Amino acid sequence: MSGPPGDRGRDSRLAQIGERGYAEYMSTHSYTQLKHRLLDEASTTSLAETFKVLGDPTRVRILDALARAEVPVCDLAELLGLTQSAVSHQLRLLRGARLVKSRRDGQHIYYTLDDHHIVKLFEQGLEHVQERDAAARRRA
Repeated sequence: MSGPPGDRGRDSRLAQIGERGYAEYMSTHSYTQLKHRLLDEASTTSLAETFKVLGDPTRVRILDALARAEVPVCDLAELLGLTQSAVSHQLRLLRGARLVKSRRDGQHIYYTLDDHHIVKLFEQGLEHVQERDAAARRRA
């Protein structure tokens, strides 16, 4: 088992500890190096919660509309064919996850995506789905 040309360090380690020992050495060392780069518990939990909130088709439809324009609750309800109460409930969850923000103008509350990160997250998710669907159609 020889590495790329010029990988003298690997060849030297292999000669010192043998092939089996080298595999164990690399497994332990790559694990140790990887472990320090993994997300911490708080980040892991927050990211999972974000994806959990995104896991509902109604909320995705709301985010789709808000990615295109600032929209009041009454218009979102009409646009999506839902009651204002149902839309408000979903918006409360999205606001709690800091995915949307609101502003009041008189009796209307307008919503938009919270920031450019949410727009990017939404766009990248959509791009992923569209590429996957296109690949599946090509295979069929």
